[in-house]
Amino acid sequence: MALRLDEGDTELSEINVTPFIDVILVLLIVFMVAAPLSTVDVPVDLPGSSAPVSQRPEEPLWLTLTVDLDLMLDDSAVAREALGAALDAKTGGKRDTPVFLRADRKVDYGALMQALNRLRDAGYLKVALVGLEDAP
Repeated sequence: MALRLDEGDTELSEINVTPFIDVILVLLIVFMVAAPLSTVDVPVDLPGSSAPVSQRPEEPLWLTLTVDLDLMLDDSAVAREALGAALDAKTGGKRDTPVFLRADRKVDYGALMQALNRLRDAGYLKVALVGLEDAP
């Protein structure tokens, strides 16, 4: 005895990928918009340098001196008096950790020297000055 299937009882053997493609396109757009936002740093106009480019560590410790003469440790503002304590908290008290100092090109030399003096007073002597690579 043969079973007879009505037209409404047939199974589809094809996969409908249209919803999957829609989801992937939406995720792609979300990541395209969100990726630049996650890499935004403290805005600073760095001066150029002709020094050879050195290898960047995996997790650098950034200290930024903005055009308004504010100190930023990574992405958070730090009071000048609390710089040593903030650095100790960030490094776990390891004072041989290199600190990458970025300063806006409009910052005067005296303010840069004050930041360097505060780093020295806090015991952080490994300081690298960061600049943009000049074209030859």
